[in-house]
Amino acid sequence: MPTETNPSHRDPLALTGLLQLVSPALPIGAFAWSQGLESAFELGWVSDERSLEAWVQGVLDDGLTRCDLPVLARVMRAWEASDAASLTYWNDWLQANRETRELLEEERRLGAALVRLLGNLALLPTTPRLPESPGYVVMFGLAAWRRGIDEEEALLGFAWAWLENQLAVACKALPLGQTSAQRIIERTRPVLADAVEAASRLPDDDLGPALPGLALASALHETQYSRLFRS
Repeated sequence: MPTETNPSHRDPLALTGLLQLVSPALPIGAFAWSQGLESAFELGWVSDERSLEAWVQGVLDDGLTRCDLPVLARVMRAWEASDAASLTYWNDWLQANRETRELLEEERRLGAALVRLLGNLALLPTTPRLPESPGYVVMFGLAAWRRGIDEEEALLGFAWAWLENQLAVACKALPLGQTSAQRIIERTRPVLADAVEAASRLPDDDLGPALPGLALASALHETQYSRLFRS
C-alpha cells in the first residue's frame, strides 16, 4: 500500500510554524464563527454526516478554491516582494467578496487578532506597511511568509484549519460524534489537496466565489433566534 512520506528537504522550523498557525489553540477567536453553518442546521439543510460532508465540500469547491486559497497565494508573493499595492488590492478585493456583514466581520476581526498576535511575537514587518483593515487571509499570508512556509503547504494548512473549524461547529451544534467528523476528514483530505492544486492554477479573471446558499444562510444567521456562534 502507498505510504505518505515527507520530503527530506522540509524545514522543521517552517513545519512547526505552520502547525502553530493552524492550531485551534491560536488565540484569534476563529472558533466563535460558523460561516453560515449554524443557520444551515436551523434550516434543515445540514442535519447529518452525509449532508455535512456535502456542505463542506461544496463550500471548498465553490468558495475556498476560487477565492481564499488563490488570494492567499497572491498575498504571500506580495509580502515577499514588498508589493504594498498588491496587498491593498487583494485585501480590498477579498473583503468585497464577503457577501454578508457577518462574513466581513469575521474576516476583519480575525485579521485584527492576527495583527495583535504577530505584533506580540515581533513578526510584523516594517515594510511594506499593512493594508488598512487587513483581513485574515492577508495576515495569514504574512505569518506564513515570515515563518518560511512553502506556498502550497500554507494553502493546505489554511484549508485544513477551515475544515477543522467547520467540523468543530458541527460537533457543538449537531448530534454528530467525533468519529463521524473523522470519517468526513478522511474522505475530504484528498479533496483539500485537489483544491490547493486547482487554486494554484487559476488566473485572476477566474477568481470569485459562487456560494449563494452560504450567503443566504449567513444573512439569516444574523437574526436567528438562538445562536451558539457569532453574527
